[in-house]
Parts: sequence; structure tokens; C-alpha cells
Amino acid sequence: MRTVLISGAGVAGLSLAYWLRQYGFHPTLIERAPAFRSSGQAVDIRGAAREVVARMGLLDEVRAAHTGARGIAWLNERGRRVAEMTADAFGDSGGVIADLEILRNDLVRILHHAAAADIEYGTEITGLTEESDGIRATFTHGPARKFDVVVGADGIRSGVRSLVFGPESVRDLGYHLGYFPARTRLALDGWEVVYNLPAGNGVGGRIVMLYPLGASGDCRVLIGFTSPEPISPRANPAAVITEAFAGAGWEIPALLDQLTDDLYFSRAGEVRLTEWHRGRTALLGDSAFGGSLGMGTSLAIVGAYVLAGELSTMDDPRAAFARYTDEMRDYVAANRKRPPGRASGFAPRTRNGIRLRNAVMRALPHLPGRQRMLGGLQRSANAITLKPYPALRL
Repeated sequence: MRTVLISGAGVAGLSLAYWLRQYGFHPTLIERAPAFRSSGQAVDIRGAAREVVARMGLLDEVRAAHTGARGIAWLNERGRRVAEMTADAFGDSGGVIADLEILRNDLVRILHHAAAADIEYGTEITGLTEESDGIRATFTHGPARKFDVVVGADGIRSGVRSLVFGPESVRDLGYHLGYFPARTRLALDGWEVVYNLPAGNGVGGRIVMLYPLGASGDCRVLIGFTSPEPISPRANPAAVITEAFAGAGWEIPALLDQLTDDLYFSRAGEVRLTEWHRGRTALLGDSAFGGSLGMGTSLAIVGAYVLAGELSTMDDPRAAFARYTDEMRDYVAANRKRPPGRASGFAPRTRNGIRLRNAVMRALPHLPGRQRMLGGLQRSANAITLKPYPALRL
């Protein structure tokens, strides 16, 4: 058992490719996107995932690419700061943002270099057929090929999951999110800022977050809104966002003027599966346990370490997949618990709701039981003991 097909060249897929190469496997990475995506949000690396990154020898490089975020602040309707929380207010991994934050594309770039993996861009798996000595995959481009193992690391709308596990298994969370790069005239001084609007323009509560990148004025924008039904997949995302935020104040008009094709837009969802493997195919990252709050990147990194380690210890991939599931199940469950409020806390529908949420965030750092109110992230991010897998074979 040596050849592994990985669908998805994001954090999960590249982390898995890195560890598999250390154990002497030959991973093949495919990615449905036509090229490396330069946009994306800031992501946190929390708890046990930091130990995995350290074992990869990448922790210093990741820290050097830190966004510089010092904390997060909530603004009122006049754009004035009314609540704030430092990155270490709940431990290094337990706050709304962690004290180790990096742009997703920077993390993918670091992992790509470390994995030394070639990526076949612009292709997807169209079929998977189990055979006695492997699994045959067909693709949108090129001939069919046989592998010992296939791993779906292709996100919350996983194509591999659909092929192997059947009908869609994603629970809708009731909101859309978009991410895009921009510049701002605001002097953020390392603080992420959150600005909310009540329901309007045919959608529910609305939110804009700015992630500063140093002191240059460059930033990443998260923009989103709640809505009971998904937007049509045929709709133009930029037009949808512009319409939803038409007439908004604060910095929003200037940010909307910077919407380009470098926009990632999606409907939030949570994957619901009773198993993460079937035959010679396994799922990893968001394709298996997507939908956590603030832990998606860390779960992908830890899951890749565990999956590769278990594959390295036994010849039967099915047995390795079962061990991977046993190792990860409780950790994933602990990190999928959501704090009170859900979407209403993220994007309240009314002005009074926004004011109440801001008041809660202002008081939260001083309340007893505050860790539980944020889902106990500091504890759950560390809720796994990483096994020392056998010595590397290379």
C-alpha cells in the first residue's frame, strides 16, 4: 500500500501529503480549482494543531507569517468601538481569534513548499471503483488510474463524499459568507473590527469584518448575511453582496467598490456523517467534519497527522481508517460544539439585538464561566493526545 490519491490541495490535503511522503508513500494531489487561490480569510491555528506544525518543523515559518492581529473589536452603528477582546484573553487558543493567525493562502503556500508535492489543477474525480487490489479513479481530464487509497480532502461540498457516501450530508447553517482582499483608510493598529447591520434588502442580519494585514492598509474582508434559503448557484456573488448591502454606511461603500473576481462566496454548512471512511476511501478535513467554529484549519492539520500515521502502521487501509476514526472522533465532537446564539449571535437581525450582543461581548472577558460561553475552545483545541508514530522511513 503505497499510492494515495488526494482530492483537494488545501490545508488538509497538503498536510496529509507532507506526512505521507515522510512515511514513504507516493501521494498524488488533484485540485478542482484552475490555479492556486490567492484570496481567502485569516485562519487560526489552535491547540494540538500547533504541536503538529512544530513536528513538521514549520512553526517558526508560520509564526513569521502571522497577520499581526492583536485582538478583535465590535463597533456600534456610528463605527465607534464598544467592545474588544485581545487575542490571548482566553488563552492562546480559546478566544474569538487565537494568538496565532495566518492568511489561509500563506498557510497553503508554506504547506505546499514543505510537502514538495506536484498538484494537478483543474481536474476532479468523476468515478471511483473498488477492485481487489486497489481503487480505480476516473477524472474530468486524462485517463483512469488505479491507487491503493483515495482521500477526499475537497471541502464541505466534497465531490468524493458524494461519490462514495451518496446524497448530500450537509446541514444548512442559515447564512452566506464572502471573503475578498481590499484596502482601508482606517488605522486598525492590528485590531480586527466587526460591524453589524440589521435585516434589510431582503436578507437577515448582516456583518462586515476587517482583518488587518500589518500597517499597510491592506486587509481581508469578511462579509455575510443570514437568509432562510440559499442564493441560487447561478447568481453573481458580487451582485448579491452589493444588493444585500445597498445603502449601508460606515466603510461599506468603499469596500464594495473593491469587489473583484478574487471573491470567495459560499453558503455555510455543517457536515453530518456517522462514518468517515468506506472501503479504500476516507474523508479528511471539512469534507468529513466541516462546520466547526474557529477550528476547521486545526482539525484538518491534526486529522492529516493522525490519518497518515495510522496508514503508516498497518497494511490494511480499512483497519487504518478505523483507527483514524477512533483517534479523532472525540476530538472532533468536542470542537463542533457551538456557543450560544449561533447565527443570531454572529449577525443579529435587529438593532437592539446588535446592541445586546455588543454588550455581552464587552462584559464577556470579565464574567465567570466565560470559557464555556465561547464553547470552551481552549480546552477542546487541546483535547487530543498525539500519538508518536514510528520513526520516519525516509
